[in-house]
Amino acid sequence: MTSQPSSSHRYAALDVMRGAAILGTLATNIWIFTNVEGLVGYINGTGKATGGWAPVQAVLQQFAQGKFLGLLTVMFGIGLVIQQRSAQRRGQRWPGGYPWRAALLMLDGALHFLLFTEFDVLTGYALTGLIVAFILTTGIRAQRTWIVCAVAVHAAMLALVVAALSSAPARDPQSLSPNPYADGSFWDLVVFRADNLLLFRLEVLFILPLSIALFLVGAHLYGARVLDPDRGALRRGLMIAGLAIALPLDLALGLFGGDAGLILGRYGTAPIVALGLLAAIAHRYADGRAPGAPGQALSGVGHTALSCYVLQNILCSIVCYGWGLGLAARLDGTTVVPATLALFGAVSATLIVVSRLWLRRFDRGPLEWLTHRGHQRLTRADRGDVIAPAASSIP
Repeated sequence: MTSQPSSSHRYAALDVMRGAAILGTLATNIWIFTNVEGLVGYINGTGKATGGWAPVQAVLQQFAQGKFLGLLTVMFGIGLVIQQRSAQRRGQRWPGGYPWRAALLMLDGALHFLLFTEFDVLTGYALTGLIVAFILTTGIRAQRTWIVCAVAVHAAMLALVVAALSSAPARDPQSLSPNPYADGSFWDLVVFRADNLLLFRLEVLFILPLSIALFLVGAHLYGARVLDPDRGALRRGLMIAGLAIALPLDLALGLFGGDAGLILGRYGTAPIVALGLLAAIAHRYADGRAPGAPGQALSGVGHTALSCYVLQNILCSIVCYGWGLGLAARLDGTTVVPATLALFGAVSATLIVVSRLWLRRFDRGPLEWLTHRGHQRLTRADRGDVIAPAASSIP
């Protein structure tokens, strides 16, 4: 008879997944930071590598594109259902005070967006989490209907966007002038983000149906005991669908499909790849084994995920933007790839070291602690909303 893993090992596996998702989002966003025109240049296709570095950049960008964002979204859904179950075990109604937690996350995201990064995901997750928190009060059949409807709406919108991009004439990249990323002050970038609020937040609205579906899929996978040793068939099915089928298709779409293929991969195949990644990590720890050195490095980041997500963007902003060290403006087509890889390694190592040192003294990351205390005050909780370890980070 197969022994069941302990709760601590199950939660450790979730922290490893969350840590992989956080560093994976950095692997995607790091190319935006090292683009001299920031997100605008990244979308317009300016500032690309040249010569032998060009295919390296294309492969690295496509490998990370959308997969780890999808994994992080699924992890939010898992964290949300763990919070629901924790509240139910204590005899508390659900969603209870969760809307306050969502409001605090929305505040975190709004400040993060204005001050440091226009591609913040926290505001979108706050909105999605609030919606899904109420959906989780319905029955399983209703939740499955929500998943199907959300996927259908997302697929319809994605088809329209892909069709429009496929028929659109080729365009020449337009330089950003003036360029607040390279030449502006900290305040200039804040004003730039505020002035372009709708443009920079369009993705949040576009992926809302997909985010709802992935939140609910994460909740259902946790309910289906995807972490347990006797659920190997479920994990193998997800790995085949995500890594054997969707991943090669995703790479082909992104590398050879032009703008339409890139969009179809990021919002179509990448979320399926994310499920394969989740299953692969879950399979690694399904027998209850403790994380080794790589797993421990990722689990520290995962346990302090909110803090690490914000910190990585602060560090990259300081290094890359003109108001800081101005690295991005010094790069060209021959240096952008090695410099980006070096920055990714340095920031990742910093997150790993800082999270491990922090967790030696505290059981929550600093932003997690502030959110927890703020939630206590807002809900007037006497003893606090104690959350299971797997949900101790975000949401």
